[in-house]
Amino acid sequence: MSRCTAPVLGHRTASGAANCPVCGGRYGRSYGGYSSYGSYSPSSYAPSRSIGSSGSGSGSGSSARPRWSRAGSAVVYTPAQVQSLTPIRNAVEVKAAEQPNLRDVFLCHAWDDRQGVAKQLHDLLEAAGVKVWFSEKDLGLGVPMMRAIDKGLAASRIGLVLVTPALLARLPKESVADKELSALLAGNRLVPIVHNTTYEALRNVSPLLASRSGLDTAEDSMEVIASKIAELVTL
Repeated sequence: MSRCTAPVLGHRTASGAANCPVCGGRYGRSYGGYSSYGSYSPSSYAPSRSIGSSGSGSGSGSSARPRWSRAGSAVVYTPAQVQSLTPIRNAVEVKAAEQPNLRDVFLCHAWDDRQGVAKQLHDLLEAAGVKVWFSEKDLGLGVPMMRAIDKGLAASRIGLVLVTPALLARLPKESVADKELSALLAGNRLVPIVHNTTYEALRNVSPLLASRSGLDTAEDSMEVIASKIAELVTL
């Protein structure tokens, strides 16, 4: 009766297993589509990590490099930011091909922020080489906010909505209709930038706008956010 050679010769190699009179017939075959021990490759079992691997989706300290970030860039993104900004980048590329003379971004903000945080963001973007449609220099007084968004977006590749306490106070007074906001979001051309408030507070005022994730000064400084927007729109 044939005996297994493993106790003496071992089965550390495929040939050793194949030469065993008992086990030789078991090795070198495939079972249910899985390859035999002899075809095992350590690389095929290398661990992988998906964008949403962290529990919260924010990355929990992990980082990811988007495809539009140039080699050598020091700007660090969370996996969640890459995931939410990728459709925006796709829209930038489409718009640039269709209408190359558009401005890079339209900056939507509350009137009360025009000389404060909105101007700060505008100046940082301009310093980074971004062409910004900004109401303080491009729009006359007295134009309703949603009409300004429509006009600004028509002249820009994407829109930025600076979400502040002042904007949250103004949104209900502007009577922003869901269908209008939905049209802006449907084209993946709107990035909310939350400052000194939260997405939870925004959700209480505009659930539709809050459904679109973007950037938050609680996670990044305004300087870093401007750098991310600059990379996002640079072709």
